[in-house]
Amino acid sequence: MAWEAVHLFAKPLIMLSLIAHYYVHSPVRSMLFVGALFFCWAGDVLLIFQGKNGLFFIGGLVAFLIGHVIYILCYRQLMIADKSKELLGTQKVRYSVPIILAGTGLVAVLSPALGDLRVPVMVYALVLTLMALNALFRFGRTNTASFALIFTGAICFIISDSVLAINKFLQPFSGAGVLIMFTYCLAQYLIVAGALAHEREL
Repeated sequence: MAWEAVHLFAKPLIMLSLIAHYYVHSPVRSMLFVGALFFCWAGDVLLIFQGKNGLFFIGGLVAFLIGHVIYILCYRQLMIADKSKELLGTQKVRYSVPIILAGTGLVAVLSPALGDLRVPVMVYALVLTLMALNALFRFGRTNTASFALIFTGAICFIISDSVLAINKFLQPFSGAGVLIMFTYCLAQYLIVAGALAHEREL
């Protein structure tokens, strides 16, 4: 019960704090990036109430999906024009395989348990995977710190959502809530820190 109270109070504050942190410290103040953070905040709020009505889960899924699409657009902006150090085509393919397998593999395992949510979850998993791939493809197109922070954040996002999906649809387990929140908070913080690391060198 105590954890639920902390979760209810703290979760909406996570993204609001990161929005404020980004806005105060960013030399650019990209409203597109703020938009990504906003939709993630909306997803957080909607998912708090998913136990009351299944539509809140769908709404949260859509909000995060929009947030990830905007993240993808932002990642393409958070790059320098010089392409001389970016990954080669063969490297992009090779390094993409583990990320694609992680995204598609989990959906394949969860698919029998998803029921009417199979299509929305599959679409979300596809966009989440594309978000991580776009974070990967920033290699060589930004400074080392920015790449490492955003890419690690994207991977943490995959871990957080994977644990959430397993706990919700496959097999609930003790400590899932704490693990989901930790990896989620870490993911969002790293992505914001990575964006700031790029912007400060402009």
